[in-house]
Amino acid sequence: MSEFFGRLKEAFTTRPSLVAIGERIADAPDRVRVAAQVGNRSGLLWSITVPGVVALGKIFTIGPRNPSQIYRLHAANSPDKIAIRFRDRSLTYAQLDNRMDLLASGLMRRGLSKGSSFVLMMKNRPEFIELQCAASRIGSAAVSVSWRSTADELAYLTGHSGSKMIFFEDELWPTVRDAAKKLGMPATMLVAMSGTVKDAATYEELLAGEKTKLPDIDPEKDGAVVIYTSGTTGKPKGAVRKFPKDALPATLRFINETPMRVDDVHLVTCPLYHSTAFGFVALHHILGAEVVIMDEFKPENFVRDIERYRVTTTAMVPTMIHRVLQLGDAEIAKHDTSSLRAIFSGGAPLPGPLAIAAMDQFGDILFNFYGATETGLVTLAKPADLRDAPSTIGRMIPGNEIRLLDDAGNDVKKGDVGELYVKNKMLVAGYHHDDDATKNSMRDGFFSVGDLARLDRDGRYFIEGRKRDMIISGGVNVYPAEVEGVLEEHPDVAEVAVIGVEDQEWGERVEAVVVRRPGSKGSAQDFEGELKTWARARLSGPKVPRTYVFMDALPRNPTGKVLKRELRLKKQAAGGAPGAKL
Repeated sequence: MSEFFGRLKEAFTTRPSLVAIGERIADAPDRVRVAAQVGNRSGLLWSITVPGVVALGKIFTIGPRNPSQIYRLHAANSPDKIAIRFRDRSLTYAQLDNRMDLLASGLMRRGLSKGSSFVLMMKNRPEFIELQCAASRIGSAAVSVSWRSTADELAYLTGHSGSKMIFFEDELWPTVRDAAKKLGMPATMLVAMSGTVKDAATYEELLAGEKTKLPDIDPEKDGAVVIYTSGTTGKPKGAVRKFPKDALPATLRFINETPMRVDDVHLVTCPLYHSTAFGFVALHHILGAEVVIMDEFKPENFVRDIERYRVTTTAMVPTMIHRVLQLGDAEIAKHDTSSLRAIFSGGAPLPGPLAIAAMDQFGDILFNFYGATETGLVTLAKPADLRDAPSTIGRMIPGNEIRLLDDAGNDVKKGDVGELYVKNKMLVAGYHHDDDATKNSMRDGFFSVGDLARLDRDGRYFIEGRKRDMIISGGVNVYPAEVEGVLEEHPDVAEVAVIGVEDQEWGERVEAVVVRRPGSKGSAQDFEGELKTWARARLSGPKVPRTYVFMDALPRNPTGKVLKRELRLKKQAAGGAPGAKL
């Protein structure tokens, strides 16, 4: 059979216009195999009812690539199953699907249509998911913005994305009002989540109208999710994610590498405006699982919710895992967390000692993934990988291609560090209104976000830092992640960031910004000497930090990434002298 498909593909490739068709037919056996494996292992295959089969047929007739269509399937297949829990509210799949249609109709009445866009500026809540999917049903784009944005930032992001409406949390009204004034946006296009803001429209008004016929859309051309990157190095860039033909197969390949199931209860801890949180909601809703949304992460509430809802999976950034472990064994033991089967860590580097500590606490259920807003999910480290190599980002997920390249664009040798480039079916369409940034990130169809990585002999990848963060000291390349990993192994170090500081003799010197673990003893001077001795025993000369700075906490963005640019700016403001306090 595979030989037949191979010959068919070869025949098709003789006519350029049919190349894509030939590739899809030749790839069909793998698609079917992966879908069958996921359906069987997750229980999805055995949960399909007759109404579900009928709905599935309709979906494929009109085009299955619209991501919101999965809710139509589950609304028909298991209408009374809980899709979302939030505070004291719950929504079934049938209710959620119905609200998406009502919202899509409401958006059209406000003048939104194919190619238009609107901004979401809110904390975690079900409306975030409803609006994202309502947008896809009319070919519009939902633009995710941090609820911590200032009025100037919101005005820039709204204007840059060309958005015509802003949906916002009521308490953020002063920020939204000031941004709207700068943009000249009318009050009718500002939508508050409840009726506490008298000068804006309300969310319920959009739900109150009748359903209208929704337009026929092409997911590859109409509609998108626009997520603005963290902006750790400057102005944020809007990554535009379309819905290509191969989105679902690529998603299923990742699910196939995990223990996700139909009966999962997934706890949302990260901000939904970030790719990690929204992505894992989508993964679990594809299976028809239940999602519990935390409006704000607090470690004590995290362990409480696991017991209360019998949570089976969650996705977190490493900082959150660290904060949970800081509760201590006795506090964690007050709650039954035995239902947990998978903790997914991503969004920022996972320190090796933290990975081991988390598995020692919760069992070998930790998965560390690597991906980006621009690339989707690329690698996955399973518990066994993390036991053997605690700082690894794991092995390449099927469906991806990875190249590690030097500055000349040549592949580096195994074990050497190179810039990580990815090619898959989930690459973003590019950066919104920024062709130069898109072009600079691409090389021969591969995309890079500037991360440096190496590949070991066992096929596991390791992130060595950002290309822009690499330090050249005395002509030697120093990768911050290696130095950070060594210092993080010290029992009295809670977290550390390594940066390059201008130096007349060395060009740059390595400096470590350290947060001490609570309860550690000794003066800062004594501890600095201890760390220097520790580093010299484990690192070659150019990699050993020459200066140390101590802070109460590292500056991070809301998704857990350390803001090294901010550390450098503080260093400059402090005069740049060795040991200057930040």
